[in-house]
Amino acid sequence: MHARTRLRTALAALTVLTATACGGPGTHTRADGTLSFTVAVVEPDLTTVPILAALDAVRDRGHQVDVVELAEPELAVEGLAKGQYAISAEATGPALSAIDQGAPIRIIADAVGNQWALYGRPGVSSCEDLGGRPFGIFSEGAVATAIAKDWVGAECGGERPRYLTIGGSDVRAQALASGEIDATPLELSDAVSLEASGASGFTKVVDFAESLPDLHPQTVYANADFLGEHREVAQEFVTALVREHARITADPRRLVDLAQTHLPAEERADVARVARRYSDAKLFDAAALTSRNVQGTIDFFARAGVIGQGMTAKDAADLGFVEEASS
Repeated sequence: MHARTRLRTALAALTVLTATACGGPGTHTRADGTLSFTVAVVEPDLTTVPILAALDAVRDRGHQVDVVELAEPELAVEGLAKGQYAISAEATGPALSAIDQGAPIRIIADAVGNQWALYGRPGVSSCEDLGGRPFGIFSEGAVATAIAKDWVGAECGGERPRYLTIGGSDVRAQALASGEIDATPLELSDAVSLEASGASGFTKVVDFAESLPDLHPQTVYANADFLGEHREVAQEFVTALVREHARITADPRRLVDLAQTHLPAEERADVARVARRYSDAKLFDAAALTSRNVQGTIDFFARAGVIGQGMTAKDAADLGFVEEASS
């Protein structure tokens, strides 16, 4: 089922909720005036680590923050719409789809910049080399698939690639290395792993951060009632995230150290390689969102058919948090 269809089904099943003075059923004001609220993360990876560190900073100010791990961004978005979760961060598309359907959700910061690039086997350097060839994708509703098909639509004048659904970015990297596919979009961490595996001759066909500079596919979003009633706490979180991202960009060893706390199963050497690339590319910048690139992101997802036409940056985002954090 397409991601937009799954989300529409989930939202249609919701009971219309009236926000309470506590900012939703998942948020409570404690006797001492501090808050208790829940944040949803989706299959935590290195891009989630700065968010978890920022939540620690919020806890240091006396608030109780519970974190739940979910398998799909649609589940997080559904919980945000219900008010079960105050904040989440992952794929932007499902959040925009929910907003398009009237859900009380607003984008408040960037989670990580556009880290997707298209990699090909030796000899693949353009779309012309991919006509009829196996092209790995995760699913029809995945953001990487939308990005890749947008590029194919713009660049391929003749025969299109043959799309194969074969799993996540790490699985597709392995399929590329073994010759099962000729090209696939990869996240930065999996591209680094591919390079570290000893595989040689693979080409970066297109860097989507360069070809789609206004696309921000992974953002932080929140329940709008929580933002309206507990703006100070939301600001504490965004400010902490902006500062954490700045620290990591200045010294990628910061991400390595944080990963030891929040993702202890990750190998330190592997994290160090990826952290350096994140730092060099300046992919961590929570305050990178502007009215222009939020609108560019909206326009991309409208072009991809994830949302309808007509949404504006003001409909989707509250940029006051990153503006305040950067002042």
